[in-house]
Amino acid sequence: MPTINGTEIKKVVVACDAGMGSSVMLASQLRRQLAKNAVTVEHTPVNSIPADADVVICHRGLAARARVSAPDKVIVPIQVFIGDPAVTKVVNAVQRGGELSG
Repeated sequence: MPTINGTEIKKVVVACDAGMGSSVMLASQLRRQLAKNAVTVEHTPVNSIPADADVVICHRGLAARARVSAPDKVIVPIQVFIGDPAVTKVVNAVQRGGELSG
């Protein structure tokens, strides 16, 4: 299982399937939260995760597909797009340091 220290995260990808609603809002929220940490946040389809992503956040129903698309990346599955504790964990790791795995 890949692991990364939050201080090493430079790019977070919010991956979705077909929709563009909630996941786009999450990506926008993360851009604001992580702007001071010089972290790029992108929104992409789950089958097109860029090679330079450090962490991928996606709905838990898409986690297996994300792992196929980006096997060497930390995959953070979430249940809800806004207010999920897993997203808070990513933000805290970036801002304060700490290990993320997935």
